[in-house]
Amino acid sequence: MIVTQDRIETTTLLQGFKAIADPIRLEILERLRTQELCVCELCDVLGLKQSKLSFHLKILKESELVLTRQDGRWIYYRLNLAQFIALETYLATYRRFGEILPARPCPD
Repeated sequence: MIVTQDRIETTTLLQGFKAIADPIRLEILERLRTQELCVCELCDVLGLKQSKLSFHLKILKESELVLTRQDGRWIYYRLNLAQFIALETYLATYRRFGEILPARPCPD
């Protein structure tokens, strides 16, 4: 199988859209809109156990929607704005809706 840049970008976009389709992950992203936070802070504000939060953060990280920074034993999460711009660009540029054609008649 040949892996092309277009295929990598499409896979990354799909992962991003799938990641934001979950209400918990959307809430995590909303909390990270204004500042980076560590897991302990996210657990507190979201009322989640660390294991459940870590599961969702892993998906967000794999989809490149969040970036991490380690400071001592703490890991801080922040939004990856470049990935959000890529998702926004995809929706705004590549998938503009034009006129929707009527269905063709079915063969008898």
